[in-house]
Amino acid sequence: MLFLARMDVAFPAHLTKEQIDDFQVREKEYSGQLQNSGKMAGIWRIVGEYANHSLFDVDSNDELHAILSGFPMYPYMSIKVTPLAKHPNSIR
Repeated sequence: MLFLARMDVAFPAHLTKEQIDDFQVREKEYSGQLQNSGKMAGIWRIVGEYANHSLFDVDSNDELHAILSGFPMYPYMSIKVTPLAKHPNSIR
């Protein structure tokens, strides 16, 4: 099952630079593991925003929820998930 997720991050003002840096390091490691496993099929930055679009290839809604809630920055994310289906005009 393919899902497109838009993830926007908004850190609260009380977090220190060191705390944010730590989140970013752990986030990179977690997303790298997901990409290497094939569960995260792609990730793209949204220009000018602290946000991304990520493509997930998972077996179920529950698996996607577990993956999304596993992101270290999850408490500071707003996530919109769009389920995807093959387009009849797609040549791939």
